[in-house]
Amino acid sequence: MPTPLSGLRVVEIGDRLATAYAGKLLRDAGADVVMVEPPDGHRLRHYRPVGVPPREAESPFFAFLAGGKRSVATATVPAGLLAAADIVIVGATPDGAEELGVDVDALRTVVTLSDFGWAGPWTERPATEFTLQAWCGSTASRGEPERPPIAVGGDLGEFVAGSYAAAIGLASHHGGGGRSDLSVLEAMTTSMQVFSWLRKELMLLEVVGRSTEVPSVERAKDGYVGISMATGQQWQDFCAMVECPDLADVPELRFQVGRWEQRDLVRARTADWFAAHTVEEIVELAALFRIPMTAIGNGETLRTMDHFEVRGSFVDHPSGFRAPGPPWRMSETPPLPAALPPRLGDEAPTWPNREPHSGAAGLPLAGVTIVDLTAFWAGPAATHLLAMLGADVIKIESVQRPDGMRFAGGFRADVERWWEYSWVFHGVNSGKESITLDLESDSGRELLGRLVADADVVVENFTPRVMENFGLGYDVLKGFNEKIIEVRMPGFGLDGPWRDRVGFAMTMEQLAGLAWITGYPDGLPTAPRGACDPLAGVHAAFLTVAALEHRGRTGLGQLVEVPMIDVVLNASALQVIERDVAGITLTRRGNRGHEFAVQNVYACAGEEQWIAVSVRHNDDWQALKTVLGQPNWAAALDYSTESADTIDTHLAQWFAGRPLNETVETLLAAGIPAAPVVQPPDVIDNPALRARGFFQTVEHPLCGPLPYPRPPMTGDFVRSPAPLLGQHNGEILGGALGLSAQELERLESEAVIGTWPSGL
Repeated sequence: MPTPLSGLRVVEIGDRLATAYAGKLLRDAGADVVMVEPPDGHRLRHYRPVGVPPREAESPFFAFLAGGKRSVATATVPAGLLAAADIVIVGATPDGAEELGVDVDALRTVVTLSDFGWAGPWTERPATEFTLQAWCGSTASRGEPERPPIAVGGDLGEFVAGSYAAAIGLASHHGGGGRSDLSVLEAMTTSMQVFSWLRKELMLLEVVGRSTEVPSVERAKDGYVGISMATGQQWQDFCAMVECPDLADVPELRFQVGRWEQRDLVRARTADWFAAHTVEEIVELAALFRIPMTAIGNGETLRTMDHFEVRGSFVDHPSGFRAPGPPWRMSETPPLPAALPPRLGDEAPTWPNREPHSGAAGLPLAGVTIVDLTAFWAGPAATHLLAMLGADVIKIESVQRPDGMRFAGGFRADVERWWEYSWVFHGVNSGKESITLDLESDSGRELLGRLVADADVVVENFTPRVMENFGLGYDVLKGFNEKIIEVRMPGFGLDGPWRDRVGFAMTMEQLAGLAWITGYPDGLPTAPRGACDPLAGVHAAFLTVAALEHRGRTGLGQLVEVPMIDVVLNASALQVIERDVAGITLTRRGNRGHEFAVQNVYACAGEEQWIAVSVRHNDDWQALKTVLGQPNWAAALDYSTESADTIDTHLAQWFAGRPLNETVETLLAAGIPAAPVVQPPDVIDNPALRARGFFQTVEHPLCGPLPYPRPPMTGDFVRSPAPLLGQHNGEILGGALGLSAQELERLESEAVIGTWPSGL
């Protein structure tokens, strides 16, 4: 069978994980991907996590990322290779690209990917994924108040940035080409915090401080279970399940903020219940209550879980280990099978030149119409990116069940339509139009069919049973429109024993291993807090464009399945691979991570003044010793994991008496990645984000002017604010579908449409 990107030529330049993952996504979807490596090879060829013994063979993680690609080993990128490519991904700063001989202005479709982007004041600043987490407001919110803030383990930000690079690069190619200037910091700001600057603006609330969810990860009789609750009903059901029904009657506990404030009470009342039950008993009971709950997975346990075995989630890699397969299924165009990585420099292509072109005049997805049936975060993040790239997105809710994100996180008592003030809803729904349709009614389904008839794509992220219960399976949608592309985003997939379980991003993070490697070494696993919602969304956007590419060549629509759990398994693939190859179960290292010998968060002078520092290699260590004044203790220590504890102790003492911002600038000037641990709402003051126009102010009809985030690349993309519930009923149902005023009134009287949630 053909692949969606058959014939597409991609050149991947750079040694960071994000570019490698972008190239992997494109290769697995059928593109011919050529890696440009330095003469001594890609950095990841020799990658070995801290704690894994030395080995002579190349990194199996590199084999996972580079399988099926080709390799060109050179200090200067051949101009002919670039001229013949359809997409070029440049994982370098402007200075780095110049050293490689890459002229981005001469390329057909190019994505530049760097820590702070090519435009702006911080272009050449040193950074790591760890320090970018601190810059973007992710680290500050996570952890216990009496301990340092804690970063997410596993280089999650690199996977986020790589998926954006693949999606935006492919969309740009689809729309005629051009240049996209991506910032990893911006990608992480849209994904690894919850639009806290909008929360402060809309809810008039100050920063909460470090916390974890209550309940979150709990000790069971034989392991850990993870819990993720987003609704008041789930809290009430949880109280009944753990045999504490009186807790459901405490008003302060209905929201997460109140449960955090009363965490000692909640934990004391529920700990014995968890300790008396096995993980399997708890998870099975939670499924009956429709509560998102899961076992905490890791590199050892994931491969043998029944659901993954039934679905074939892990595949045999020809390099000799088990690894996650591509995180999607497509009815007409399956992904390519796993393949060996290239040997260094042995597979240079002989592509004929492409015809040059001047690039697209407008947004790349202009003219594409999307019917958006998504809710909460992952699905709306997918359609939001597509809307920002030019697609016309019609968001469909109902007055019976509006998007649940409108009600998540609390409400304002001083405004009438308080459901229009949800900050995450605003963050991922700008640029869309909203109508309401009761899809349980004949009239609602008939009107949906008329919309689908003129659409290109339908996107939904319900549990699988919902569309079936509506009577709106893919075959029914094809009856409305033979060429329709349906993108389904179930949490656990369309089949398997867990298909109908409820799951949010934190559920997937807890299950797939990200929580296992996040947290204090002596503490419980800690969920990254929802970052995998937008990660799954960007993957779905990428696959939407891939399906559009295939339809453009063949005229065929298809069903696309993008389970969130499969996306998260790919982001935590290193754990499964190293367990298989080295027999090592990677675990929590606090802020030290698994890549650098020396890395941590340190307290500076003053209250809650924290600095994040990565010492990447010996050159950084020598530079740091100079900054420290060449103390005697440092002269006796080399850059190694064996010296890390001693170095860490001395660094903690040195930072403790120094001012935060001045110290950050001193380290950066010496070429050492460093960052203040920024409180989430304060990212709005970041000079690089402001200079690049990341925040785009748009007037909302109720909330006034709001600083909406754009996609993580320069340009003006936010065309309209997040819509009011049913705001465009008249415009779309009355205009595009031609319903009369009398018909609209009748539909509203029957609650098929409306602008006010039922029961409020």
